Amino acid sequence: MTKPQKPQSNAMLKRAHDNMPLGVADSYRYWGEENTVFLSSMKGCTITDCDEQTFVDFRLAYGPIILGYRDERVDNAVIDAITTVGAISGFSTGLDSDVVELVKSLCPNIDKMRFANSGTEAVIGAVRTARGFTKRNKIVVVEGGFHGLHDEVMWKSDVDNWDASAEEAPEIIPFGGGIPQSTREHQVSVPLNDVDAIDAVFAEHGKDIAAILIEPIMGNCGSIASTQAYMQKLRDVCNANGSLLIMDEVKTGFRVAKGGAQALYGIYADLTTYAKAMGNGYPVAAFGGQANVMDTISFAKDGVTHGGTYTANMVALSAAKATLTLLKETNALETIANVGQKIQALLSRVFTKFGVEHCFAGPDAMFGVHFGSEVPQNYRDWKKTNSDLYMQFALNLIDNGVMLEPDSREPWFICEAHQTIDLNWLEHVAEQSMSAAINVQ
Repeated sequence: MTKPQKPQSNAMLKRAHDNMPLGVADSYRYWGEENTVFLSSMKGCTITDCDEQTFVDFRLAYGPIILGYRDERVDNAVIDAITTVGAISGFSTGLDSDVVELVKSLCPNIDKMRFANSGTEAVIGAVRTARGFTKRNKIVVVEGGFHGLHDEVMWKSDVDNWDASAEEAPEIIPFGGGIPQSTREHQVSVPLNDVDAIDAVFAEHGKDIAAILIEPIMGNCGSIASTQAYMQKLRDVCNANGSLLIMDEVKTGFRVAKGGAQALYGIYADLTTYAKAMGNGYPVAAFGGQANVMDTISFAKDGVTHGGTYTANMVALSAAKATLTLLKETNALETIANVGQKIQALLSRVFTKFGVEHCFAGPDAMFGVHFGSEVPQNYRDWKKTNSDLYMQFALNLIDNGVMLEPDSREPWFICEAHQTIDLNWLEHVAEQSMSAAINVQ
């Protein structure tokens, strides 16, 4: 059990409240006055907080850790780069092409690429490039998808407050304050796996649709996935309409397969965004795609502008080169998938023991857990699952030394270092946690 008293964490949060809104550097790190986590160290698949409580971590910083925290193979490459070359120069190096060529060797959807510092920046670059190429404005997005923290994509279907028995669609609302209504002008939202909705949107707006922007496997919605037929529909409608297909692989890229989700579907985007797993936690991102589309980035009068002071810095690119080389040349992803399968099997045994209907969504490296009889096919289906029971189960797991996001819209992320965990211990802890959750219900 974790310690009921957390004096160091409480002191850290009290101090932080004087320095940052909510006492945290990222709003999603605030878990309330009693449960906000302050870490002292991370290694492998474990994290230790400032009160010396250690957790096996399935949150993995929302997915960037693919090998393990402080993986020496990656860290040593970064140290070597910054001690022999430097961290940043404002000029180019051969490392730029080293990383792009590695990505191209794994991802046939990439001809040319540009770098960024976060998934948010990568999406901004891809969307701007799509608009520059097509000379159109509207972007079609999918309910439940997450594409970063810039105003235009910070609109969501309010499924939390939606009546699932109602015929009306959920209201589209901003993430919060400070987001002008005007930022919704060129965005259209559709439910996942709904072909009729796509046809209706293109019938109404087709001449001004620059792109469809989609996470093929929704990393902020319990890994609910597009069907094969739906992905083919999106590819076909974009081809027919002169629109571009942008696949946001910030979470799935280099995690679910060496070539990302597109390798699983065998359907390829015009533009793709990457981040997270490509650097094993170092801040690196990229977007790329077909050469003729990417070449819209130019100094021509109507060319697209892209840049950034910290773009393609030595820390980011050396981490990406080391990580991608390891993923390409070793069986790390196979190991991760195997561990993910074993964890799902033990969780299924526990849920079955307590009579809890359940299903798993998404690939083994980032699977979602849904308490219900059917795998959700879209965000609205998630509303029908027993997310309250899942949250209590997850909170109990945290109390027992297993860290994950309590919200069932976040997947369980697996890294290579998870192969070292004691699965018997994990199953025992899961049993304890579910027993306590059932009693609360």
